[in-house]
Amino acid sequence: MKLLVIEDNPTTGKHLETGLCEAGHEVLWIKDGKRGLDQALTRQFDAIILDLMLPELSGMEILGKIRIKGDRTPILLLTALGSIEERVAGLQAGADDYLVKAFAFPELLARLESITRRTAAPAIVHEIGLIKLDLSNRRVTSGVTELQLTPTEFSILELLMRQKGHVVTRKMLCEHLWEADWEGTTNVIEVHINRLRSKLEKVREPTMIQTVRGRGYTLGLN
Repeated sequence: MKLLVIEDNPTTGKHLETGLCEAGHEVLWIKDGKRGLDQALTRQFDAIILDLMLPELSGMEILGKIRIKGDRTPILLLTALGSIEERVAGLQAGADDYLVKAFAFPELLARLESITRRTAAPAIVHEIGLIKLDLSNRRVTSGVTELQLTPTEFSILELLMRQKGHVVTRKMLCEHLWEADWEGTTNVIEVHINRLRSKLEKVREPTMIQTVRGRGYTLGLN
């Protein structure tokens, strides 16, 4: 993969650059926020690893500017800020996943592979109501309006549409997204679901995703 690393800490940055290159990836390491944003907006990357605490521009500012441009490149946040509120804020701003420092490098590789795997899908179209999900070009539309979804939101909607009429459990979503059962240890799923609902609401589909209390989520059931 072609990866952009935006990290100002020289030790962490070098660790990431060396480890990712040894894993067979092409890495561009940028040490400040302004230059990092410029590279993110002018070049194509398979994924971005983004520190939150950066000089010039913060990671949250970079994340917001990338997403407001409609750029859906998978973004993995690295943060020393480990509270639930801080993690949720990053996910709500458009990140696909996060890791709290200090992290295990094999876990970082696994999460990178997970969020980038969602962008490589066969040419299949799913439809429910006015919503159309096209796997060939990773687009979701409602009539003539295109929804700007992150790769994680796209992947969640894909699974729900595949399972239309059935309950999709939190465990199923975790395994679909990360091939792991994180139930009971994080509220990441709820954050992404709420953000996806908000985007659907803007195209007048606010009740498309329904919560089945104690079980999970479903599409298209009353």
